[in-house]
Amino acid sequence: MARIDRYILSQFMTLFGFFALVLVSVYWINRAVSLFEQLISDGQTALVVLEFTALTLPLVISVVLPIAAFTASAYGTNRLSSESELVAMQAAGMSPWRLARPVLVFGVLVALMVALLVHAVVPMARGRMADRQAEIAQNVTAQFLRAGAFQYPVKGVTLYIRDIASDGRLEDFFLEDARDPQNQTTYTATEALVVKTEAGPRLVLMHGMAQTLRVQADRQQLSITRFDELAYDLASLVQSDEARKRDLRAYSTMRLLNPDPQLLADTQSTADKALAEAHERLAKPLQSPIAAMLGFAMLLLGGFSRFGVWRQVIWSVVALIVVQFLSTAAENQVAQDASRWPLIYLPPLIGGLICAGILWIAARPRRLRRTPRPETAT
Repeated sequence: MARIDRYILSQFMTLFGFFALVLVSVYWINRAVSLFEQLISDGQTALVVLEFTALTLPLVISVVLPIAAFTASAYGTNRLSSESELVAMQAAGMSPWRLARPVLVFGVLVALMVALLVHAVVPMARGRMADRQAEIAQNVTAQFLRAGAFQYPVKGVTLYIRDIASDGRLEDFFLEDARDPQNQTTYTATEALVVKTEAGPRLVLMHGMAQTLRVQADRQQLSITRFDELAYDLASLVQSDEARKRDLRAYSTMRLLNPDPQLLADTQSTADKALAEAHERLAKPLQSPIAAMLGFAMLLLGGFSRFGVWRQVIWSVVALIVVQFLSTAAENQVAQDASRWPLIYLPPLIGGLICAGILWIAARPRRLRRTPRPETAT
């Protein structure tokens, strides 16, 4: 690589590191606040909150890196122009196509970072998060067994505990199961214990009674059963079908390209959706060189102005918004019908054509101007 290319690349990489750090911090804090509120309300410790926020970081970085590449490219090109370095390069005979070479290398380097994240780090983090969520779901006491408040773990179930002793005993326990309107049962007990078994958590009620109300067409029947000990299955309250469902983002790209029946059963998805997720990962790194080239190429248009290149900056932002809008629209179409996954590659293609067209215009500014006809003497 030529010295001038290394100079431009080093400028862009330095700015990219700064903007990536700022954008990731802002975006991550925004995501972490909502996750913090959710986990703390479920009774989790600060270490669990820190672990979950760290597991969301790779996904946040993969989303922010293309934006940071665009910002670094636009800001770096503006600084090169304002300090007349870009003018000196052009005066030395370097064409826009030649100047775009280090910018393209910069975009490819960012694309490799994004590819490493979306194909390796993000699936590993999502898989670990799914496992941790399953482990936490088994911890019934931390999830919804909280003293002094009515809890509603699932629709139709009401739970209340007066106090939780230091040894884990649930004092003055109340549970109403009204999921079946024709057969409602209310459990009360002076004490209760949560016992983990291979089949799932069990709730052992001690010294209480069960009141069952059976509603029939012509009459209602109430039966009361007193007991010394009674086991209640908490599996239906701890883990629903949605909780057991794994996310497609937790699997590797190779498995998504060739989904097996086990994967489809675990995710409750289809082969088309798995393919759509895989191709979305393959297309995501392409956003980085497109964003970097848009931030650079658009600022080459126009001549020198003491007012700066704010017009070109606005147009580059508009072009990036158009590409992102097309990408979002393609993802929405694929979400409606996963067999439309080829549409995912259309926005990067359009973005590449826009960059090529801008560089072509920047290399031939005089040809696009209308040459005035000489006036003839009369």
